[in-house]
Amino acid sequence: MPQTELARSDVLAEVVRSGFVEGSHRGSLVAVDGGGQELWRVGDPDHPVFPRSSNKPMQAVGMLRAGLDLDGELLALATASHSGEPFHLDGVRRILAGAGIGESALQTPADYPVDETEKIAYIAAGGVPEPIAMNCSGKHAAMLATCVVNGWSLDTYPNAGHPLQKALQEAVGDLADEQIPAVGVDGCGAPLFALTLTGLARAFSRIATAPAESPEGRVAAAIRAHPTWLGGTRRDVSRLVAGVPGLIAKDGAEGVYAAALPDGRALALKVDDGAARARPPVMVAALRRLGVDVSPLGELATTPLLGGGRRVGEVRAVL
Repeated sequence: MPQTELARSDVLAEVVRSGFVEGSHRGSLVAVDGGGQELWRVGDPDHPVFPRSSNKPMQAVGMLRAGLDLDGELLALATASHSGEPFHLDGVRRILAGAGIGESALQTPADYPVDETEKIAYIAAGGVPEPIAMNCSGKHAAMLATCVVNGWSLDTYPNAGHPLQKALQEAVGDLADEQIPAVGVDGCGAPLFALTLTGLARAFSRIATAPAESPEGRVAAAIRAHPTWLGGTRRDVSRLVAGVPGLIAKDGAEGVYAAALPDGRALALKVDDGAARARPPVMVAALRRLGVDVSPLGELATTPLLGGGRRVGEVRAVL
């Protein structure tokens, strides 16, 4: 049955301009311990959401379980919503070449790099919207490579009924330890699996604490070692992972963020209105509440608001 009701949310962040609170961002947030048990909550984390790209580490686990052989920066790229920097695009080509596949097999929508600086440079160099420049092309390249390993059709790999997508749905549900309540279509055209925030946090906890040689452990190691391949040189998710030793994290569209510490404590949040500007301050505040030293993340603790070209306020967390 379609989901028609919003979660019972609370204020996660407030918008302060010139000392005046002009608005707020509501949402839900949950923290779990290393065993997946809830530590505390804000709002309604038991309400299903589409985690969007925060699902990618789980999907990467599913691809490794299905026989994909990637590690290091290319595995991090398989979990990424990359910025479209030249090394990202070269990495996508390396994944495809390793599987004997050309760029034409990618079924991501043609796009520009998601990072504004990279987009300007890309256009200045004569670039046009292409599937490889779309931020999910690393995941799609890994999906294609997984199909090659298994002899599955390449033409229909984004279809929900494809063996690849069935395997990935099984992996996501297994890691979250819950049934998938809904399947949608993500912005990249691939299937999107709904979860509760509690299930999302539980899945990240399991990935963060898995044995090194397991698919989960390999994904965690790739994210930790190659944060700029996970996002980009100017992306908050990359700075978050680099700034907290042993952390894994993944941002998602529509205001989703998930992260886990090496001891398995994990967080998942959803901003109701989808505002990306609220995600980093709320995540930093939640990590602080878990006792994490967030001093290296100072620039992420608030999101600046500008007036006349100068900072006159901020978006700040309210927990």
